[in-house]
Amino acid sequence: MITTRKEAREYMMQVVFQMESNKDFNVDSIDRYLDSNHINGKQWNYCNDTFSLICNKKETIDETIDTHSLKWKASRIPKTDLATLRIAVCEILFEDDIPAETSINEAVELAKMYGTDNSYKYVNAILGSIVKEG
Repeated sequence: MITTRKEAREYMMQVVFQMESNKDFNVDSIDRYLDSNHINGKQWNYCNDTFSLICNKKETIDETIDTHSLKWKASRIPKTDLATLRIAVCEILFEDDIPAETSINEAVELAKMYGTDNSYKYVNAILGSIVKEG
């Protein structure tokens, strides 16, 4: 059962990874990706909102990543790192109740867990640049 925001972010990173793998960012596919039986009510709202925002604002999110990534465009970033960045950028741009520092810290932790040895460094740099410009 997903009961904490940290668990919900990790779950959503995995969901966004699957969506990218399937090239399926259709908001109507929510039942294919989110399992409400395994998500606590409060975290369900976060997952549902994040899913909808990523589907509806994917272009804006990816353009923001592209603008702040010095060497790589979103299409070339490894899928796990891209999923992590999309979650954090979504929170930074569209979730006013989540502090940017929290989004960055959680994304760095996910990059350390799921990415390469250097993933967390450029995830931190990209997100830091977005917040600094913001």
